[in-house]
Amino acid sequence: MKAIQISHQQELNVIDLDSPAAPKAGEVLLKLQYVGFCGSDINTFMGRNTMALNPVIPGHEVGAVIEAVGSDVPDSLKPGMNVTCNPYTNCGKCASCRNGRVNACQHNETLGVQRNGAMKEYIVLPWQKIIPAVNLTPKEIALVEPMSVGFHAVSRAEVTDSDIVMVIGCGMVGMGAIVRSVTRGATVIAADIDDEKLALARRMGAAYTINTKTEDVHERLASMTEGFGPDVIIEAVGSPFTYQMAINEVAFTGRVTCIGYAKSEVTFQTKYFVQKELDIRGSRNATPSDFRAVIRYMERGTCPTEELITKVIRPEEALETMKWWSENPGKVFRILVEF
Repeated sequence: MKAIQISHQQELNVIDLDSPAAPKAGEVLLKLQYVGFCGSDINTFMGRNTMALNPVIPGHEVGAVIEAVGSDVPDSLKPGMNVTCNPYTNCGKCASCRNGRVNACQHNETLGVQRNGAMKEYIVLPWQKIIPAVNLTPKEIALVEPMSVGFHAVSRAEVTDSDIVMVIGCGMVGMGAIVRSVTRGATVIAADIDDEKLALARRMGAAYTINTKTEDVHERLASMTEGFGPDVIIEAVGSPFTYQMAINEVAFTGRVTCIGYAKSEVTFQTKYFVQKELDIRGSRNATPSDFRAVIRYMERGTCPTEELITKVIRPEEALETMKWWSENPGKVFRILVEF
């Protein structure tokens, strides 16, 4: 079977692997239809992802069809069913697992990062990792995982209908945070440096937008929030500038939820932590309930799916496409590989 492998910086190949054997007890064999390239994959390709195996088969944003099931698999999972998967592991022993927050397992291994992923024609997984999405197409389903990460951040921020929420970064994860905040009744401010992404954020439900490259962020926020600042800021970029913006601009007693990994150290005026009595929270991965919430949202038919897909490519086009993405980082929502 075909698989995509990132072996070194700027080196990506289509390789041939043996197809998996029939699934064993408790296992499900998936036929991959679409698999998304995400930010961790481009960082692996650029040599900036220190968590990734080398070499590694990327891919954890999955739109698939069940090909076969082994024994001891629930009857609710049947061949021909459209599904995605929970791509994370949990050890069951660390502090996160003991506290029931398995998405933040200390020893998590995400498909396509710490272990070989799903960017191949077939994959076998434990049935517990399979998430049905029978009313969606595999192409749509490949968008569920990244949006679920944004949904989880909104849960971490405990967003309610009385909140003004600023989402910094309008990529796929940020769009998920925008959608989830809107469905909870919050007023959403979307911030990015790309006007096309901001226009799409409005179509996804954002009430206001700010181009942080061309506009005075503080003045715009003051006018939108009666001078108080947003009640919640969700950081979905991962840069020192946006981390500092979140701390500086959030309201007194506000909540800051951080998704993005900054690649360098971030310096803060820590007096704001105390003076504002801030809640600063990390948000990692997503839970099965976040996946289900995204699926329910997408089943409504209001998600502009095609606008969220920048390109659909064949495996043989992956190297050229990743080089293009590395040169045009701000122009990509999602690139899907079709198998």
